[in-house]
Amino acid sequence: MPVTGSCHCGAVSYTLKGDAPDTAMTCNCSICRRKGYLLHFAPLEALELSCDADAVTVYQFNKHNIEHTFCKTCGCAPYGKGTGPDGKKMAAINLRCADDIDLDALAIHKFDGASL
Repeated sequence: MPVTGSCHCGAVSYTLKGDAPDTAMTCNCSICRRKGYLLHFAPLEALELSCDADAVTVYQFNKHNIEHTFCKTCGCAPYGKGTGPDGKKMAAINLRCADDIDLDALAIHKFDGASL
């Protein structure tokens, strides 16, 4: 069953094709630890956005491999886009913005992004 989610005000929403994840990743890099992301990664083509392009703003830093996307109205970050280690385009879904995901049931994997 697809995963749906949105920012707080609803201006930015998405559908992620495929089954709901049972795992998530946390990262201790400078932005992820400040934002408190719980991330799930999928091929970019699995992400369907339901928002106007002018509803979001993008922030990039360091190597500019990831587009950290935020709602211009409420500031929530329901998804991002980037390039995986294998060079393929990917979507990073913030599961804290997903509908009907039991966050306490997820197996959490820690990633040491601060060491990169």
